[in-house]
Amino acid sequence: MGWNLKDECVRTDGMEMQYVSFGSGKKKAVLLPGLSDGLASVKGKAFVLAAPYRKYFSEFTIDMFSRRNNLAKGISIQDMADDQAAAMKELGIEKAYVLGVSEGGMIAQALAASYPQMVEKLVIAVSAPYANETAQQRVRHWLKLTEENNHKELMIDTAENSYSEKYLKAFRMTYPLLGKVGKPKDYLRFQANAEAILSFDGRTDAEKIACPVLIIGGKDDRIVTAEASFEMKELIPSSHLYMYEGLGHGLYEEASDFNDRVFSFFSAENI
Repeated sequence: MGWNLKDECVRTDGMEMQYVSFGSGKKKAVLLPGLSDGLASVKGKAFVLAAPYRKYFSEFTIDMFSRRNNLAKGISIQDMADDQAAAMKELGIEKAYVLGVSEGGMIAQALAASYPQMVEKLVIAVSAPYANETAQQRVRHWLKLTEENNHKELMIDTAENSYSEKYLKAFRMTYPLLGKVGKPKDYLRFQANAEAILSFDGRTDAEKIACPVLIIGGKDDRIVTAEASFEMKELIPSSHLYMYEGLGHGLYEEASDFNDRVFSFFSAENI
């Protein structure tokens, strides 16, 4: 089975966007990552990012996109969705199965509402229909840490609020290295992404999402809350909800069946 790895940049209408591609299937899947994209884009990571999806390569060709390069403050989630639609059109992706995680889930909601003809099915994981009070508090705290140039505390706070205690017991061994590894040259991209989250409210447009939708949440989510998943279920027509017990915002890394659940939904013909 060929991995068909690509690590490229799509350019359209003065906008540049990094993306990686893997797989050889006829179905097109588009993956939209969360706020971590504000710290580092997907550029140069095709092999690492492809590995968890290799069992789906025969059925799907998978494209994972970063936000546009040179992301500026004042950009909105809707702007990011417009960028995503433009990039897909430039690459000839007329319709795709879309997975959005966290902030990527917000972008995916806006994409499906504004460009319904481009989304075959949608999975929204650990996201929210708007920036609720818990999300506001957490994101504003992260912004404060970037203003203080405190990368170590930013990474620790993210981990402590994302993962289960079982996962953290092993992960905490890496904390002494967190301030030294992966720190960006500046936080402008992260801050632009974070501020877009704070201003997002997709509740009015949720009813425009016409495709089948699977919402995946964690009952212990301390970043967007479990309630956010239930809210999306009420707002989005033709949506299904699955909640993980004992897991939170990082469930897409912790749950061993997460990708199987996503791609089983994409493959199912009766949904």
